[in-house]
Amino acid sequence: MAGPLPYGIDTVIFDIGNVISRWDIRFLYEKLIDDAQELEWFLENVVTPDWHFQHDAGRAFADTSKELISRFPDHADLIKAFYPRFNETNPGEVDGVPALIERLNDANVRLFAISNFSAEFWPHFRAGKPIFDYFSDIIISGEEKLAKPDPAIYRLALRRFDVTAGQCLFVDDRPDNIEASEKLGIKGHVFKDAVTLERELEALGLFGR
Repeated sequence: MAGPLPYGIDTVIFDIGNVISRWDIRFLYEKLIDDAQELEWFLENVVTPDWHFQHDAGRAFADTSKELISRFPDHADLIKAFYPRFNETNPGEVDGVPALIERLNDANVRLFAISNFSAEFWPHFRAGKPIFDYFSDIIISGEEKLAKPDPAIYRLALRRFDVTAGQCLFVDDRPDNIEASEKLGIKGHVFKDAVTLERELEALGLFGR
């Protein structure tokens, strides 16, 4: 007869970007800017992760793009391309992770997600991706106007998912997001690759015994 799971964990909460889906602004703009030096300058100074984080925090692209174009008018067309072509910053799933999600689902592990993601961009990104059908609920930062690593988004998740911190493993590629979750008692896993995550899930007994 199987004993209790280590830590009492029976729920896995995933991040999405660079955990489930590959993501980098570069994936889009390397298609649009041929010159290598210009590409690096653009990614460091114009369409940057910090600028994009405003969308994850709840700001509208219409507002952020207008502001950015006022600063870089010569790059208006490239800036305007970001929203309609956003899915090209997400060129596919992270190797091995969808298979782990399917195995967890088959083992009756509850699956949720917390993602820093624009409320505007999310519906188009989500469409046609059956991997997310395994998730009982997904918290999108732009919808809540709360973003990781703010402790408030983890507290919201625990309430909405109706779980305790001690039941959960949280998987995220950013150490600061993991640190914030662990301060609330949620066991964290800093994602590196599917093989390392698989070992963690097996050690926790989450694939069954």
